[in-house]
Amino acid sequence: MSEVPERIVCLSAEAADWLWRIGAWGHVAGVTAFFEQPAGLPMKPRVSGFSTARMKEIEALNPDLVITFSDVQAELAAELLKQGFSVLATNQRTLAETEATLALLGRVVRREAGSERLLAEFRERLAPVADVGRRPRVYFEEWNEPLVSGIGWVGELIERAGGVDVFAELRSKRAARERVVSPEQVCRANPEIIFASWCGKPVNRARISSRPGWQDIAAVRAGQIHEIPGKDILQPGFRLVRGYEQIKEFISALK
Repeated sequence: MSEVPERIVCLSAEAADWLWRIGAWGHVAGVTAFFEQPAGLPMKPRVSGFSTARMKEIEALNPDLVITFSDVQAELAAELLKQGFSVLATNQRTLAETEATLALLGRVVRREAGSERLLAEFRERLAPVADVGRRPRVYFEEWNEPLVSGIGWVGELIERAGGVDVFAELRSKRAARERVVSPEQVCRANPEIIFASWCGKPVNRARISSRPGWQDIAAVRAGQIHEIPGKDILQPGFRLVRGYEQIKEFISALK
């Protein structure tokens, strides 16, 4: 790999998003299908989903760096390494780890100054609300079959927005299987707001509210079931500011 990689394949959306924001889009050769490309940017080949990738297409791009994210892409990263590619695998799970990862990507492409300016904005826009008052109980559902509660950075954002993460004890668990909860546990937690983002598929609010016993949950009774787009809350990068704004708005309205 050259000192500054010139042909980067981003198998994670937050990496592609960050590289264009800091002025390094010209270094990107291919992206994941989950990256929502802003209008006006030169199109890049879409060579992967999240847990799958088209290896022959990646190979044809002749990348000098491939960026992957999380344990879900561990097998992809291993296969790419076996084929001789340079791989940068990140696994950020908290807001602090997310900020450190974005700073690392800035250093990789020698865009430290632009990166730091945006990181300052990132920190400012994710600042905790000043006037908390009453803190409503919040359940975040990352998946519905089985029920998976929110990952680390999601719980942090809920609390910064003035809510209480009802499964805060689970958010330090890095794997989704470690954050599985039962419908009965959610009933006992009795959240006042339910946020959901089902990892790439639309949230079905009617299905949530019709689960056995859930009609007695405060959030269901009050109609407080809200979808947060995955691109705004499940991609640990700069777009978390948009997810945070939505969470703040819904929690503030409840108060």
